[in-house]
Amino acid sequence: MINIEDSFSFHDGDVIVVGCSAGPDSMALVDMLLKIRDKYRLQLIIAHVNHNVRYESFEEAEYVKHFCEKNALVYETMIIEEYGDDNFENEARTIRYNFFETLVKKYSANYLMTAHHGDDLIETILMRIVRGSNLNGYSGFKKIVDMDSYLIVRPLINYTKKELEQYNDINNIKYYIDSSNSSDKYTRNRYRKYVLPFLKNEDSNVHYKFLKFSDTLESASRFILNEKNKALKRVLSNNRILIDKFKEEDEYIQREVLYYLLSEFYQDDLILVCDKHIDLIMNLIYSRKSNSFINLPNQVVASKSYNVLELKRDVGVITSYEIEFDDFVSLPNNHKIERIFSTTENSNNICRLSSDDIVLPLIVRTRKIGDKIMVKGLNGSKKVKDIFIDKKIKSSERDSWPIVVDSMDKIVWIPGIKKSKFDRKNSDNYDIILKYD
Repeated sequence: MINIEDSFSFHDGDVIVVGCSAGPDSMALVDMLLKIRDKYRLQLIIAHVNHNVRYESFEEAEYVKHFCEKNALVYETMIIEEYGDDNFENEARTIRYNFFETLVKKYSANYLMTAHHGDDLIETILMRIVRGSNLNGYSGFKKIVDMDSYLIVRPLINYTKKELEQYNDINNIKYYIDSSNSSDKYTRNRYRKYVLPFLKNEDSNVHYKFLKFSDTLESASRFILNEKNKALKRVLSNNRILIDKFKEEDEYIQREVLYYLLSEFYQDDLILVCDKHIDLIMNLIYSRKSNSFINLPNQVVASKSYNVLELKRDVGVITSYEIEFDDFVSLPNNHKIERIFSTTENSNNICRLSSDDIVLPLIVRTRKIGDKIMVKGLNGSKKVKDIFIDKKIKSSERDSWPIVVDSMDKIVWIPGIKKSKFDRKNSDNYDIILKYD
């Protein structure tokens, strides 16, 4: 018998954003929360993302909407109008979680809950074992993830999909089955259809074994993370590896450092990288050649020059630049940024700055690993790569898109896309007006 209160300790007045797809797992989660809503005076915000890849998506969105109206639940939704050139599943997940985070901030929620269950954890662990990962990756996903201002909680991780479907049947909960789940096109589906039944036949409670496996690896991973962070300070300089320092580290920590570097560089495209790429970089580092390189996925090059190894885009494919701004700059993307002296326009093509807030001169450059912007009107920062995804900027354009920073490398403006907290209102005091055209 499923009791969500056994899985998580709720508190009076909790504000919870709940990811709901209309599938059996998420509909079960919503119903469980409804049953304890009054007991804990929960405020529930149901968040539905229409991925817009199947005809049924719109019917499912309508069902969730009517379900929320019937049960006096707050309903929030979005439609993914188009996708870029990235990996579909990765990009959809990023868009989905960006939407959830927006709602968390809008409603000042303390939890984001998703309906991931024990079978999902098994599939994730198996896929990462087969593909290759590090210790943290092999542990799958966590029941609770601390996002600083809120927690991501997966309260159904102790249960199987079958148990959740039985819960729906007992409680007469209507749900939809995603037709794409039966397709062998997707890797996860193949594990779900062919590997999981075998494991469950061996042991019907195998999901508990995988959960214990995940917890064990997570504990070990936390210890190794501390050691890796110490090593990063010793071997990295401006996100470049100092090879002589790198070679002094234990081999396991060396590989952790490389995973870190790749994760920072590839970010949402990290699924393209596996153990074989780590091996190639290790071979490059220990090669006797002073100057050499190897090619990695998506036109990335690992380049070794004497005592330094760095990752960079193939300059023959992606344009990279850093230009000191005076009053005008012509950009490689056939646009320009110029200083003007008057305008009433308030679009993202205009930026008003006060030299009291920044350190001149301004620099126009391409994005760097880990770039963040203090977004105007948002109490905090946001990753530039997430903004590009939100605005559906093609991956082929992201690395050459102009970013305006001051001389302390603080991002003051992403032309045409997003303003920072340094942007002044038309009625404020400012002495610099920039226009992107």
